[in-house]
Amino acid sequence: MKEGPDISQVATLIGDPARANMLTALMAGKALTAGELAGEAGITLPTASGHLRKLEAGGLILARKQGRHKYFTLAGPEIAHLLEVLMGFASARGHVRTRTGPRDGALRGARVCYNHLAGEAGVQMFDAMMARGYLGLAAQGLTVTDSGRRFVTDLGIDLDGLEAKRRPLCRECLDWSERRSHLAGSLGRGLFELMLREHWLEKTPGTRIVTFRPTGLKRFTDLFGPPPPL
Repeated sequence: MKEGPDISQVATLIGDPARANMLTALMAGKALTAGELAGEAGITLPTASGHLRKLEAGGLILARKQGRHKYFTLAGPEIAHLLEVLMGFASARGHVRTRTGPRDGALRGARVCYNHLAGEAGVQMFDAMMARGYLGLAAQGLTVTDSGRRFVTDLGIDLDGLEAKRRPLCRECLDWSERRSHLAGSLGRGLFELMLREHWLEKTPGTRIVTFRPTGLKRFTDLFGPPPPL
C-alpha cells in the first residue's frame, strides 16, 4: 500500500491456518501455553513457538511468564472483535470447515467471545436490551439509556466503575454465526461475568461453549425473553 495502514501484514499473520487456529482458541479468554496452542493448531511445539513469536511481534497476542511457564492471550478485545468479524465474513461467503462436529450447534447457541456472551444467546440479550430501551444509538455509537443504567445497576453491576475504565462502555460486535450484533465493551463483559458469578451458566472446558444451568436459564429468560435453543 502506498498510503495508510498496511493491512497486508495483519492479514498475513491471521491468514496462516495454524496461526488462525491458535488465535481462535484464545478467543475463549483463557491464557494458554505454547504447548496447548500447538495442540489447538495440530502442529509441533517448535513450529508453534515460531508462529507465536510472529503473532507477538505483530501485536496480536501478549505473552507473560508465570513460574516456569509462559502464557499467551489476545492483545485485547479489539483483536477478538476483528476475528469475530472475519469469521462472519467467511461464513457468509461459504468459507466454512468441510467437517462439522457435534459441538457446532452448542457453539452457535451460546459461547464466549473473548470476554462477553455471543451466539444466539448473546444476540437475544442484545435485541432484548434494545427493544426494552436499555440501549440506544446516538451519534457516538451505542449508549446506555437512563432506564438501562437502572437495569444493570439493579442487577448488581458497578456501572460507574465500568465507565471509569479506558475501554468503551458498550459497543456492537457482529456475531459470526448469527450475523447480527451482540453486546461487547465493558458492559458486555460485566454482564457475562455476572452470569458466571451468579452461576447462570458455566464454561465448557477446552471450548468456547457456555451452558446455561436450569436456574440461570430461567433468570436469563425472565430478563431477556425466550430461552436460547438448547
